[in-house]
Amino acid sequence: MTTAMRGTWVDITPLRVSPPFRRLWLGTGISTLGGYMTDFAIVLQLYTITHSALAVGAAGLFKGVPSMLFVLLGGSLGDAVDRRKLVLLATTGQALVSTTLAVQAAAGLRSVAVLYTLLVVQSLLGAINAPARRTFLPRLLPAELVRSGAALNTLFTRAAEVTGPALAGWVVALAGITACYAADAVSFGAALLGVSSLPPMPPEGGAGAGPSAQSALAGLRYVVSQPMLGGAFLVDLSVTVCGVSTALFPALNAAYFGGQPITLGWLMGASGVGGLIVLFVSGWLSRIRREGMALILAGLAWGGCMTCVGLSRSLGLTVVLLATCGALDSILVVIRSALVQIHTPDALRGRVSALDYLVGAGGPQLGNVRAGLLGSLLPAGSAMAISGLCTIAALCVTALALPAFRRHTAQASE
Repeated sequence: MTTAMRGTWVDITPLRVSPPFRRLWLGTGISTLGGYMTDFAIVLQLYTITHSALAVGAAGLFKGVPSMLFVLLGGSLGDAVDRRKLVLLATTGQALVSTTLAVQAAAGLRSVAVLYTLLVVQSLLGAINAPARRTFLPRLLPAELVRSGAALNTLFTRAAEVTGPALAGWVVALAGITACYAADAVSFGAALLGVSSLPPMPPEGGAGAGPSAQSALAGLRYVVSQPMLGGAFLVDLSVTVCGVSTALFPALNAAYFGGQPITLGWLMGASGVGGLIVLFVSGWLSRIRREGMALILAGLAWGGCMTCVGLSRSLGLTVVLLATCGALDSILVVIRSALVQIHTPDALRGRVSALDYLVGAGGPQLGNVRAGLLGSLLPAGSAMAISGLCTIAALCVTALALPAFRRHTAQASE
């Protein structure tokens, strides 16, 4: 482990030692910023058309279910071809989806069906893109810098999470929803440049047999056989499926905080603020040895904060609590991401990364569907508080059911 990793501040060594990683990091980060602007625009457009938390939550169904059904095959595809070429094709497709979103908004269609359809296409492309893209990290960095690289990736994601919704709120107020979608379409150019500069990325040892159900299940069997991977995924699912409640933010904003787009931007961007702060001082994350226990404790604290969000009627307190949730989520993401890359052989990284994507992206979408359903029956605050309590209960069950995961101590070589 390098000396830099033992410091307190975020370790930027990967940016210095690997120019390809630096270009990929920058391009992906810019595109992620545009993606958060589109997420904001879709939530706002759906709520503007329907004034229904259920309709907003259902967006998670159309975004999450296609990726859940297809992501394992997408991951096996990433273990069978040059991953760089695959990411370039998928990213181009995603840019076209964002362009279409801008066109429908400019045309004033106000069609929920069109929005849901585009979310399905976006989800399918993401199920191909994300697993293959995540395999780049251990190919561009030495093993001792993988966790630092994961922290840097999450840092840029959190920066986009902060600035994206806040910027989108101002853009909508000044130029309309169309401008948010258009900005996202343009931002994909940076992602394409970052990936195009990479060397070829065929799977080590040659291409696999190609996408198939049997190949996809091999990745799932590997995860089940590794207690640390399975436990990390279960912790994340406990937080996301049981607790994530972004679909309730428009209703919460309308009920308690005035209902203005800028205020909604603060609520949606607050978690990114906390995540960004903790990542700037993320050097200590490399020294965590009890990784399983750290994940469980971070998840329990996240559930407690979300419960308090549901009970709060103060905008300032709500923003602080959501920022704390973001800080805890960054810890969860960095540790889980590093575990996946360190504990997985390259021949299986596409498929295991597909499962990682399924948990990290599909879980929140299912959580938003649950939150939307709950929000259609209860006040937004009550639904959010119940979500936090469900997260705590699920994590307690996970901790009791997986003692090996709870007691695991990382080796220095990791």
